[in-house]
Amino acid sequence: MKVTILGSSSALPTSERFPTAHVLNAHERLYLIDCGEGTQMQLRKSRLRFGKINHIFISHLHGDHVFGLYGLLSTFSLMGRQSPLNLYVPQNYQSILSSHLADFDIHLNFEINFTALSGNDPVKILDDKYLTVTSFPLEHRVPSFGFLFREKQYDRNIIKESIEKYKIPFVRIPAIKKGEDFITSDGDVIKNEKITYAGPDPLSYAYCSDTKYFRRLPAFVNGVDLLYHEATFDKDLEELACITGHSTTLDAAKTATEAKAKTLIIGHFSARYKDVNVLVEEARTLFPDTFPAIDGQTYEIGKNQNL
Repeated sequence: MKVTILGSSSALPTSERFPTAHVLNAHERLYLIDCGEGTQMQLRKSRLRFGKINHIFISHLHGDHVFGLYGLLSTFSLMGRQSPLNLYVPQNYQSILSSHLADFDIHLNFEINFTALSGNDPVKILDDKYLTVTSFPLEHRVPSFGFLFREKQYDRNIIKESIEKYKIPFVRIPAIKKGEDFITSDGDVIKNEKITYAGPDPLSYAYCSDTKYFRRLPAFVNGVDLLYHEATFDKDLEELACITGHSTTLDAAKTATEAKAKTLIIGHFSARYKDVNVLVEEARTLFPDTFPAIDGQTYEIGKNQNL
């Protein structure tokens, strides 16, 4: 699993930072998370294939997180897309999008499957071959949601020598990889742990968009390998962060610490900061493994970032 930052700015883009958008690559399937203005240009620059995006997650309905979606959908259609697109959005967005498409005479060649985000508790919104996605509520000025992507448990690996030693038929191998014991033709039970070894630990990525700090949040992302958390302001602007429904660097670091996250990436930087390293260093006073979201940068989940 790896995540590419397409945009790391907040409401105002800068000459170096686009509004918010991330792409998660899990087993060569692409999941687009938020879609600020310029997303499709950043996809091009990052050489990410449009046709591999079948799931788009929108955290909330502020322009810096959704304005790029209209152009992207139109581009999908102009490129001849016919496969359905799965769109996970706050519950009142379907009518807004339908109105926009009608106003601008956009006729899509493909269906959109809407999943409405709502409620005050985590909800599993996607369960596919490789991972699950859970949405969870955030605290912002409008209904806002974060997303937790977790890989499913890998199958166990069979020890090759055991196949010949115990004369294991190939038809039995899939069940053994799932954890079953093997029974020989003589009725002997060969314990699974004797003929297999564990696969890699499943990885996880959490996306916390615009939000204040609140006590339930760390539990929603507990133990995550890589936590992305907005850090729009430094600690001196704590009051402004509270008024606008955002987090400071220390809020993000506090969430990561309490969640026992392995690595923290902060982003959604206010345009007032020309050098975001000051924000990173401030967050590191509480959570040392903090790194900046940098446009165009790809981060390997579960590995040291070494930035």
